[in-house]
Amino acid sequence: MIDVNRDGEVWVFAEQHGGRLEDTPIELMSKARHLTDTLGVKLAAVLLGDNVKELATKLIHYGADKVYLAEHPHLGTYQTNSYAKVMYDLIHKHKPQIVLYGATIAGRDLAPRIASATKAGLTADCTDLQIGDHETAKDKKLHKNLLFQIRPAFGGNIIATIINLDRWPQMATVREGVMIPAEPDAKRKGKIVEEKVQLTEQDLPLQILAEQKRPKKVDLKAARIIVAGGAGLGSKDNFKLVWDLANCLGAAPAATRAAVDLGFIDHDHQVGQTGTTVRPSLYVAVGISGQIQHQAGMSQSQKIVAVNSDPNAPIFNIAHYKIVGDLNTIVPMMIKGLKEKGIKD
Repeated sequence: MIDVNRDGEVWVFAEQHGGRLEDTPIELMSKARHLTDTLGVKLAAVLLGDNVKELATKLIHYGADKVYLAEHPHLGTYQTNSYAKVMYDLIHKHKPQIVLYGATIAGRDLAPRIASATKAGLTADCTDLQIGDHETAKDKKLHKNLLFQIRPAFGGNIIATIINLDRWPQMATVREGVMIPAEPDAKRKGKIVEEKVQLTEQDLPLQILAEQKRPKKVDLKAARIIVAGGAGLGSKDNFKLVWDLANCLGAAPAATRAAVDLGFIDHDHQVGQTGTTVRPSLYVAVGISGQIQHQAGMSQSQKIVAVNSDPNAPIFNIAHYKIVGDLNTIVPMMIKGLKEKGIKD
């Protein structure tokens, strides 16, 4: 267990692949900046890789006061053992009080390994982070400036706040897309700390011969308009209504987990607690009941239009415009109206 250091820094694991910084650490930098300002400590990014020093400057522009840079040929490609060893060594050396990871494939793999090695707690898939005080019920002891790790629990039916009193560093993985990234400031100055890395072939149990990556079919996080369909559409053939409406609006097509599980559309288009979190200017929900798991991924949209035959559907609780009726009648009317308007314009 790492000693509790209440003056320790707040760290963000700066995930990168192939020399390209992922979106999640950039999103995390914004929230971590608020945490450090509240605590009165420094914000540091931890950058592991091979020949990735140029990314350190980018992290400083996004808010880091310091970047711990660990470069080594054995860190060129992500592997659990090598990355976990280096991260553990750095945590043991510098004793941060908070370490944040994106809830990506790599983050979900790496964070539990480090939590186990440091004998610290870890909260997965957080949707918010705050600093606050907590008084224990047993001895009435007040613990100040703890990290409140906030996440949905019990299938999204409740929101849980989790704290680590004395098993530090306090660690959490944070869902992609839930934090709004700050604008970079090219004038910001920071410190790059180059760390010595001690790795051998024994620290790499796997030999990676080749990598094949499939780019996502759609970038939902960047879409200004999204048309999403749910299980209420009934079939993959009927889901074509979503594609047609999206084409008329210049929108990205999306779906609920239920629609994805039914094979209506690919997982890359999934919005919700187990999909992508989005906040477009306009979100059109077609045949979506709007359970809390889906709302977790789209409730921050600026304008929400919902089409559903059930007037009591949960989606209407957050929709700005509510259309109650048969989607097979309403959506074609919307498409026809948009096309006619396009012709007149």
